[in-house]
Amino acid sequence: MTKATGGRPGAPAIIGAMTGAGMLGGWLLGAGRGLLGALAGWWLVLFTGAQLMVLAFSPSSYRAQAGAGVLREIERAAAPGLPGFTVLMALFNVVVIRIVVVTAFAYGLEPYAMDAVVRVLVLELIPLVAALYVAVDYSIPGGSQLFKWRRAGGFERLRAQGQDPLAREVLPRVLGGVLAVSLLAAVSCVISLLLTYVAVYGFTLAALPRYNRAVGHIFNPAVTLIFGLKTGLFALTVALLPVANALRDIPRKRTRTSVELQGLVQMFVLMLLIEMAALVGNYY
Repeated sequence: MTKATGGRPGAPAIIGAMTGAGMLGGWLLGAGRGLLGALAGWWLVLFTGAQLMVLAFSPSSYRAQAGAGVLREIERAAAPGLPGFTVLMALFNVVVIRIVVVTAFAYGLEPYAMDAVVRVLVLELIPLVAALYVAVDYSIPGGSQLFKWRRAGGFERLRAQGQDPLAREVLPRVLGGVLAVSLLAAVSCVISLLLTYVAVYGFTLAALPRYNRAVGHIFNPAVTLIFGLKTGLFALTVALLPVANALRDIPRKRTRTSVELQGLVQMFVLMLLIEMAALVGNYY
């Protein structure tokens, strides 16, 4: 066996270096493809959202069968889950309010009890819980059904009939999800404010003026604007992302479950960014 001379690397070292360079190149190529796929996915979300925004403000989207489809999807998104969600949120509110109020009274922080309850429940938790509930109960299953229906040729059949699939099938689902989140959040906020009043002041109307002043002090114009924007963006996120993923051309080797999980991760990331921006606006 001969040895390498003259300080030159031997064949094993050269092969190892080439193998390492190949692995690095493959990793970079895979990372680049993943980045391009992610950017393409977000671009599709933005493009679909822009198209739906135009359709949402078009009167032709609410005529005849299209208008009936919008009303049907709104009813499907909001009505079935409203009673159960209201009861669950009432129980959740009772538990959280009791913990916060008892803790505040135990440490002599009675003046801050109501402020803490309203800020924690109404400003932060209720919009997030309402959005996640609609996402799991309506938006994600609806996006999966839309994906299967599109793969079966549903969009082509609608186009052959002279109808726009976005206006006929996609827009009603997005509007239904947005209005469902808004409705559930509004009902939960009212229930939370009522339960907070009872927990802090009891069953009396004597403290109502003081309670109104305290709540009005919390919901100043800036906080109210941020709260409305956050709730609307949460609603748009959970309503639009599953639909946008349903419109993507998924390779056959990838299962629909993996795509749904990817959409769920995108949803959590976007909602986290929205929540962080809202926290900065409210407290900094």
